[in-house]
Amino acid sequence: MKWYLYDWGGLNVWLFHVINNIHNGAIDTIMLAATAAASHQLFDWYLAVLCLIATSAIVKNSRNQTDTKALLWISTITVFSVAYLADGWLLGVLKPLLDFPRPPLALPIETVHIVGAAEFHHSLPSGHSSFAILIVASIWPLLMFPWQKYLALFFVLLVGISRISLGAHFPVDVMAGWISSLLVVLLVRSIINRFQIKS
Repeated sequence: MKWYLYDWGGLNVWLFHVINNIHNGAIDTIMLAATAAASHQLFDWYLAVLCLIATSAIVKNSRNQTDTKALLWISTITVFSVAYLADGWLLGVLKPLLDFPRPPLALPIETVHIVGAAEFHHSLPSGHSSFAILIVASIWPLLMFPWQKYLALFFVLLVGISRISLGAHFPVDVMAGWISSLLVVLLVRSIINRFQIKS
C-alpha cells in the first residue's frame, strides 16, 4: 500500500532528486525566501495585512456596496483564522502520529542537497506547503482578476518546490500538505457560509 500511496511506485524519490539536484546561489536564496514566506510564525502578520486591506476596501466602497463587500472580507478573515487553528491542530496530530522520515534520514545523506538546518522527522504532511495553500484558499474569493489567481497559485507551487529543493520534504509530503489544508479551508468555509445563510 505504501508503495502506491507514498512512494508512487518510485516516482516520489525520483522527483525529489530531480528538484533537489538543481542548485545555485540565486535558486537557493529564492527557495529560502519562499519557505520563509510560508512560515506559520507569520500568521499574525498575514492576518494583520488582511484586516488592513479589508478596512481600506470597505471604506472605499459606496454605501450600497459596503454590506456585500464587508461580508466578503469578514468571511474571508474568519475562514483564514478558523482554518489556521483547525489546520494547526490537524498537523499537530498527523506529523507525530505518522512520523514519516524526511529525505536526509530516508535517503543516503550524500544524495540529498540540504540548504539550511537538516530536519529528520515528521515529514508528512509539509507544514509550509500546508500554510501556503491555506493562505491562498482562504483569500481565493477576493481574487477577482486572473493575474491575481495565477500569482497566488505560483506562490503555492513555489513554496512546495522550495521544500523539496531545500531537502526538507518529499513531493508527496508537499501534496499531502496541499490536500489536507485545502480540505480544511473548504470545510470551514462551508460551515461559515451555512451560518451566514441562516442568520
